[in-house]
Amino acid sequence: MNDLEYGYLKSKILSLTGINLDNYKSGQMRRRLEGFIDRTQGLDVTLYSKRLDQNPELLQDLQDFLTINVSEFFRDTQAFEVLQTQVIPLMLKRSQRLNIWSAGCSIGAEPYSLAMILRKLSPGGQHRILATDLDEKILAKAKAGGPYSAAEVKGVPREFADKHLVADGGSYRVAEHIRQRVEFRRHDLLTGPPESGFDLIVCRNVTIYFTSKAKDFLYSGFTGALKDEGVLFLGGTEALLGFQELGLKRIHTSFYQKTGHGAADIHPRGVSQSAVGTTDAPGKVLSKV
Repeated sequence: MNDLEYGYLKSKILSLTGINLDNYKSGQMRRRLEGFIDRTQGLDVTLYSKRLDQNPELLQDLQDFLTINVSEFFRDTQAFEVLQTQVIPLMLKRSQRLNIWSAGCSIGAEPYSLAMILRKLSPGGQHRILATDLDEKILAKAKAGGPYSAAEVKGVPREFADKHLVADGGSYRVAEHIRQRVEFRRHDLLTGPPESGFDLIVCRNVTIYFTSKAKDFLYSGFTGALKDEGVLFLGGTEALLGFQELGLKRIHTSFYQKTGHGAADIHPRGVSQSAVGTTDAPGKVLSKV
């Protein structure tokens, strides 16, 4: 795919779907699209681009590919252990009602994991969990609470699985009492936050293919949408370089706290003051992977 063909395809995708591929790393996205078109259609890029205008199913297949979501409940056990045993308990000491945003929520695994944790730690609390994603098809599954495969729910602790998952043939659904705790909404992250005043923002494994400029815009928006002392929870492979310039401090691997006048420190157990000042190792997503 040469530069002219890629430019034409990008323009066509933007006009038909509203997805701007200029926000994604050119080389990686170009290779992904080349492989997808060759595997599924065997057409040259120009002919394929023209057919997108005439074939809604072809366009839907492309959009599904671009927004493909791979997620699971309680992904990265150690990070969720820190969240459950250290970060959220300290937040609950400051506020009886937490306002949480799961950004790029995919199939709903992350916001439902958060809801299960809050149900345990603060069973009577009227906490709010806003979950957003660009893909309406994926959001439909999330809102319905499934069905989820055994692989998608394999990380759910037994104590939560027994209480909050319902077997549905060979798959599983989230129980209604957990589904009611999450508000789902369609939202494009690259338009900025939908609102502000969040105690916790969870955006994990959503920036691998983003350009540096797009990442800077995203993280700046997240910081602005957090309350003072609020926490940003990222994926284990995502590095937030220059977090100090954003007004954040690293409190644990994957966790960054917004500083502010009178902000109290959250230092999870086992994290030294020297470790708080370090950055993650460079990590590497239009998709959650």
